[in-house]
Amino acid sequence: MSKINAAITGIHAWAPDYILTNKELETIVDTTDEWILTRTGVKERHILKGEGLGTSHIGVKAVEGLLKKTNTSPDEVDLLICATVTPDMLFPATATIISEKAGIKNAFSYDLNAACSGFIYALDTGRRFVESGQYKKVVVVGADKMSSIVDYTDRTTCILFGDAGGAVLLEPTTEDLGIIDSKMYSDGVGIPHLHQKAGGSVKPPSHETVDAREHYIYQEGQAVFKFAVTKMADVSVEIMERNNLKSEDIAYLVPHQANMRIIDATARRMGLEKEKVMINIERYGNTTNGTILMCLHEWAPKLKKGDNIILSAFGGGFTWGSVYLKWAIDNE
Repeated sequence: MSKINAAITGIHAWAPDYILTNKELETIVDTTDEWILTRTGVKERHILKGEGLGTSHIGVKAVEGLLKKTNTSPDEVDLLICATVTPDMLFPATATIISEKAGIKNAFSYDLNAACSGFIYALDTGRRFVESGQYKKVVVVGADKMSSIVDYTDRTTCILFGDAGGAVLLEPTTEDLGIIDSKMYSDGVGIPHLHQKAGGSVKPPSHETVDAREHYIYQEGQAVFKFAVTKMADVSVEIMERNNLKSEDIAYLVPHQANMRIIDATARRMGLEKEKVMINIERYGNTTNGTILMCLHEWAPKLKKGDNIILSAFGGGFTWGSVYLKWAIDNE
């Protein structure tokens, strides 16, 4: 019996219309366009505006576009996983809300949280369901409304994040295509350096936690950068070596769009020129679980069937990992 691989057979991504530029941020906090661009690579980020709109709104836009592109009926979907750190509410799962809004009725759905590495964790999880032979169509969503937990009085974090998301369809194939290998890591040493202080069961919401602004992102930038710049590069090289891949064998690196310096360091370690690295951080910022999907969506028309692609991410916790896949969509 031929081995079953899980292949990405469709992708769609979506970002809100409103654009928050560095120039506008200059009027909100003590910063400059030059300072932001030099240190992060971000020029603008998209922000979801509107009463009652949360992460599920982004997810639904992505899923509906995906189903339309792939000519897939909502009733055909077996499973939907949503990677997010900004769920609509603590429960039910945002994946369930997305499924309901998108008319997906024959699937089970759940959320996965691994900070900025969540999408590749979820992609690897969805892959396993397909490889089992029991599931034919698995949708993996990565979406976040980061503006909902950004403190716009904190100039060190508000410059980084935006809102966006996307979705992929995973289906079985017996060709030498799809997800070939993956490697995931986590290390709790990162907990103090990047987290949200309040809102969970340890420190439930109260007047005190709101007044202390503890429901926003807390980040110690230097500690996070130092760890990320090493680990994201390490795991990307590890996945190359494990699969006997040279830099010339790789069509594209798809890095999490957290910081241009981290992206550049990862590409250098892999021996890749800039033309082989998907970068759109200047237009979207860090959309957490949406970054890799936004890149894949934009570059999809350029990709060829069989292209070797490396996905790489790093997130709070700390979490990090890499996925090696062979592109399965034929654009010809």
